[in-house]
Amino acid sequence: MAKITASVYTSHVPAIGAAMDLGKTQEDYWKPLFAGYDFSKQWMKDNKPDVIFLVYNDHATAFSLDMIPTFAIGTAAQYQPADEGWGPRPVPVVKGHPELASHIAQSVIQQDFDLTIVNKMDVDHGLTVPLSLMCGELDPQKDAWPCPVIPFAVNVVQYPVPSGQRCFNLGQAIRKAVESYDEDLNVHIWGTGGMSHQLQGARAGLINREWDNAWLDKLINDPVACAQTPHIDYVREAGSEGIELVMWLIARGAMSDVNDGKVTGKAPKLAHRFYHVPASNTAVGHAILENT
Repeated sequence: MAKITASVYTSHVPAIGAAMDLGKTQEDYWKPLFAGYDFSKQWMKDNKPDVIFLVYNDHATAFSLDMIPTFAIGTAAQYQPADEGWGPRPVPVVKGHPELASHIAQSVIQQDFDLTIVNKMDVDHGLTVPLSLMCGELDPQKDAWPCPVIPFAVNVVQYPVPSGQRCFNLGQAIRKAVESYDEDLNVHIWGTGGMSHQLQGARAGLINREWDNAWLDKLINDPVACAQTPHIDYVREAGSEGIELVMWLIARGAMSDVNDGKVTGKAPKLAHRFYHVPASNTAVGHAILENT
């Protein structure tokens, strides 16, 4: 059967992608941030998955205020990097895994989670920046991402957005779906977005280092309690865009120590943890957990 062996958590700040694309990674401002991913890039080579299930949010690229699904799974064979107003990022086309994606959709919907099936869409920085951070800079003319990717978009842009508890429960359903797939595949699940940031209003530029790290402690060590964090706490403590962190709970809920909403198995191994401020006007968090 297929198996989820690890989860990856990372911010997906668009300016990070721009810094990579414009050759600025070794500038004084950016160098400390990218150094935090040196371990991760080597880890990715040493622990190459067969498929990545990548949880992210679309930024008015594939969807708009006209239509925003709460949860949407990509079932296409490939996904083009999106033009977000300044041209597509110079990164490889994202290859999908239609067979596993369709199986997950079938299984998760039968577990009473309503998903939107997406057979064609472009993917923006929410998906491509995490891939670049973990896989390094690639030439779209000569290189490819190391494996197929299943995009899973979550609405954290327009209220109402899903609760952390709903996302945590969904992660458990996704793991059950993966484990019922009749092929030996090594699957990683990634939760992206966050950490604390606010892009508009009187609190624009808000970063809450203390809250971010306390929340990350809880995600790693007490995910059941972390899933119960109410929306107002994210908004008050982590800014209006801090709600993106609920997407990390999908990945955490998919780890093998979580069963029926409780932590009953052996805790995953923390392979790497990193936190940095600022990157643009955002806090950057990152962690890698391995099932044991």
